[in-house]
Amino acid sequence: MTKGASASRPLSPHLQIWRFTVTMAASITHRGTGVVLYGGTLLLAAWVVGAAMSPPLFSVVSSLIHSPFGFFIVLGYVWALAFHMMNGLRHLYWDSGRGLAPKTATMTAWLIYVASFLLAVIILWTGFAAGGAA
Repeated sequence: MTKGASASRPLSPHLQIWRFTVTMAASITHRGTGVVLYGGTLLLAAWVVGAAMSPPLFSVVSSLIHSPFGFFIVLGYVWALAFHMMNGLRHLYWDSGRGLAPKTATMTAWLIYVASFLLAVIILWTGFAAGGAA
């Protein structure tokens, strides 16, 4: 291979080459929800540490969580947890050698989005019905 030939073609596929699919979206969302879970877990840890050791910290975190902005933080955290868990189960299914056909992978990707949304709604509704936001 000559130097000129290798310089004119990409070394690996790029996003401009691939058609955007739901399976690609699920993969990207899985990585994004992992990042969201790190941030949300740090907030949860601050809340627990505040409850155990620092009333001022607990008050600050509690007021953040109970604000309208905090509602969206909790909503995002719960959905991220539901999506990440369900997509992790999908990956475990793949590890058994099943569900890897393109049609099945596409169907399960859509299913993960729908099921994670429904699970998040159930979790949030249960929490609010139990007085968790009071």
